[in-house]
Amino acid sequence: MKRALLAAAALALAGCTTVPHNAGGWVAGKLSVEVRPADAPLRRLASGFELQGDGERGELRLTSPLGSIVATARWAPGEAVLTAAEGSTRYAGLDELSREALGEALPLAALPDWLAGRPWPGAASQPTARGFDQLGWTIDLARRDDGWVEASRAAPPPVLVRVRLEQAPE
Repeated sequence: MKRALLAAAALALAGCTTVPHNAGGWVAGKLSVEVRPADAPLRRLASGFELQGDGERGELRLTSPLGSIVATARWAPGEAVLTAAEGSTRYAGLDELSREALGEALPLAALPDWLAGRPWPGAASQPTARGFDQLGWTIDLARRDDGWVEASRAAPPPVLVRVRLEQAPE
């Protein structure tokens, strides 16, 4: 599955466009993820994305620069499914899916709330001057009015997630 997401990154790294969605609560934009392991090369993913749902149920689509869907993650309580060109793989949850796909567990359940500019209700948070800290991550909302949200984790390995919203959640 790493290959599917890395393929999405390779297709999208040069600058991806997004597929606009206006109906059904979809959020669309550009997503980049950088994982900086101390003992391995930098890992990057860059893709257009479409997201619908919340931390409990939802769907995340990664798209190519031409707007075609490269990979889709769907989740519900107790399972997450990643579908790519190689087929579908089931996981116990989003943490396992992201760990397997990126080599690092990312808080995908919190992402819909973070993009909406608020802490995820599933964990404690602490306000900061530019946003908030939650789950060991710093969420920077200082440029959210311009469509930018950044989430960073300093704990090894450091991870940076940048999102450029084309259609922001309400």
